[in-house]
Amino acid sequence: MFPEILRRELGAHGIVISDTQVDALYSHFKLLRRWNAVINLTRIIDVEEAVVFHYCESMFLAANLPSAPLRILDLGSGAGFPGIPIAVYRSDCVVSLVESHKRKSTFLREATRSLENVEVLGQRAQDTIGMFDWVVMRAVNFAEVEGFLKNLAPNVAFLGGADIPTHGFTWNTIQSPWGKNRFLWLGRST
Repeated sequence: MFPEILRRELGAHGIVISDTQVDALYSHFKLLRRWNAVINLTRIIDVEEAVVFHYCESMFLAANLPSAPLRILDLGSGAGFPGIPIAVYRSDCVVSLVESHKRKSTFLREATRSLENVEVLGQRAQDTIGMFDWVVMRAVNFAEVEGFLKNLAPNVAFLGGADIPTHGFTWNTIQSPWGKNRFLWLGRST
């Protein structure tokens, strides 16, 4: 069911993925469901909802990033969104998952064992050192992290609602195909 829904939803919006990519995302989903019974990784566990709001939106973000090898930081990765689907879709990119919650970062390490282009940083975002091409995030309070984003990357991609602070960044907004109040915000530091 997961593979069929994923292919159908992505294909309807021009995003094509290989069988290997589908298998990797499905493996992540099965592991996520097992771990979610023990620690709260996500409230969305219905297959259709999870595919659309976790995997498809993350793949939509990945498809809208520049088509060059990038260093990407997923801020507050939680269960691995959007970072893990980005890493699966864009194997040419190096994706760092930042998660301060110890049990969630343990899950992320387990979930990314087979992904050579992913590293897990079990720390607070404010303690992250390094320069990246893009910071990506969702389900993060943008106002709380806005102050130090410029120290991490000149570009930001944010999956969220219609309300986002606009100072400090120039934004391009793309409506998500999976919800009238869901947007992909692509920002460049000003």
